[in-house]
Amino acid sequence: MNVIYVDNNATTKVANDVVEAMLPFFTNFYGNPSSVHNYGEIVSDRMNQAREQVASFLGAQTDEIVFTSCGSESNNTAIMSVINSNPDKKHIITTAVEHPAVLNLCDYLSKNGYKKTILPVDKDGRLDLQQLEDSICDDTCIVSIMWANNETGIIFPVEKISDITKNRGVLFHCDAVQAAGKIPIDLSKIPIDYLSISGHKLHAPKGVGVLFVRKGIELNPLIIGGHQEKGRRAGTENTPYIVGLGKACELAAVYLDYYNTKVKNMRDKLEWSILKHIPNTTINGQNSHRIPNTSNIIFHNVEGEAILLHLNEFNIAASTGSACASGLMEPSHVLLAMGISEKDAHSAVRFSLSRFNNDRDINLILEHLPSIIKKLRQISPFKESFG
Repeated sequence: MNVIYVDNNATTKVANDVVEAMLPFFTNFYGNPSSVHNYGEIVSDRMNQAREQVASFLGAQTDEIVFTSCGSESNNTAIMSVINSNPDKKHIITTAVEHPAVLNLCDYLSKNGYKKTILPVDKDGRLDLQQLEDSICDDTCIVSIMWANNETGIIFPVEKISDITKNRGVLFHCDAVQAAGKIPIDLSKIPIDYLSISGHKLHAPKGVGVLFVRKGIELNPLIIGGHQEKGRRAGTENTPYIVGLGKACELAAVYLDYYNTKVKNMRDKLEWSILKHIPNTTINGQNSHRIPNTSNIIFHNVEGEAILLHLNEFNIAASTGSACASGLMEPSHVLLAMGISEKDAHSAVRFSLSRFNNDRDINLILEHLPSIIKKLRQISPFKESFG
């Protein structure tokens, strides 16, 4: 099946070079990297090489890289580490547009004796940094704010955020799952304390992630057991996937300029043509700095799920927002936080591109989408359903 896949913020194709790098570690080199024999050392050496690839990609040191199973585990590990290391501090700060891996954890903690401050965003998805600074108090143990939003692509000023937290003596965790591979990340220049990435968002497989922990910052393990990852994350390392993530990070560094030129141009062409040829549409976050691959568009008075079903008939795969919320009838919490009405939030579709997309993909989307929207606006009772 020839699928036009524009749902890359949900997950990405595993790059062929990544698959090739992984395959020997399923078959020929399957030893445990903790074993002292030569067969284990071969695997350990290759895992260390992957750690170097990830560290280079992030502008970090190798001993600051902890391999995990996913971005959600990395987020939870960072936040819970700070919570457990600072039992006398009971205040957490985050934003209204975070991934559920952060928001739901903060909800859980708020039911167990912790106070949370959820910072709002404006209609363009931007934070008020003065409000952030004013929210920090002596009881604040951690600030957790994403680098780029998974639904809208809006980028937060993490450099300024990290300066604020550093000046106030508060630890800063950044969920960079959607930023990694799309915009530059150099942790040698930005004083972030903890940072999370996930392999399957940058053409590595699902089931592997990274938590960056700045040297000198304490990390209490979320998973307790053996000595792996220098005692910071127990469990036998998922060597094939770690090798794959290392290769994916190496490739992501190579393709970074491509994302900010070719992929961005495709995204801009898609948006410009939609605004020109489909009336009554809105680009969410259009006035904000965004990662180059993401477009979140409201097709007013049409149900987003209906648009996806019709696109699917032409083998075009997009989404209505976060994959973690798929199957739910509730509107996007991100769009609601931006002041978008519930009705319009239900009318939004997210197109998220990758380096594997091309101009033909964009042209085919633009060939079919106007007639889909026109048809749905003629037959859909969606606008009446909201009164």
